[in-house]
Amino acid sequence: MLRLSKKMLFAIEAVVDIAYHAGGEPVQSREITRRQGIPRRYLEQTLQGLVRAGVLVGVRGPRGGYRLARERRRISVGEIVRVVRASETAEDPIADPAGSPLSHLVVRPLWQRLHDETMARLDSITVEDLCIAAREAGIASEAAERMDFTI
Repeated sequence: MLRLSKKMLFAIEAVVDIAYHAGGEPVQSREITRRQGIPRRYLEQTLQGLVRAGVLVGVRGPRGGYRLARERRRISVGEIVRVVRASETAEDPIADPAGSPLSHLVVRPLWQRLHDETMARLDSITVEDLCIAAREAGIASEAAERMDFTI
């Protein structure tokens, strides 16, 4: 069942931060930590999971960091949530075979429908949508500061 955890929140924030502040350059985890206040121990583990899942790409080297693996309009919040959920070890109470007929035939199906509706909604929200919301909220992007038009 879907439950908002710190790890899930940090993962969404980190991906949006990378999309919003990258400006074509990889974003270093220390920059994300500085901007978002995400503890580094959570962040690195989360970013590596997103790399393994193909949401992000890790770039090695002194100017390395992370960048999106695809266009931000092609990454949904639902995809990020699924990556984090797969790494969390909490048991899903819906899958527990114990329970009464009322639980199995009425309550759990209700919860499953709500979960499916929530995931469908999260699948319809892209990282691009969240970047647009950040711009509309007046959050300055550091990508503009990095652009160098020297010829």
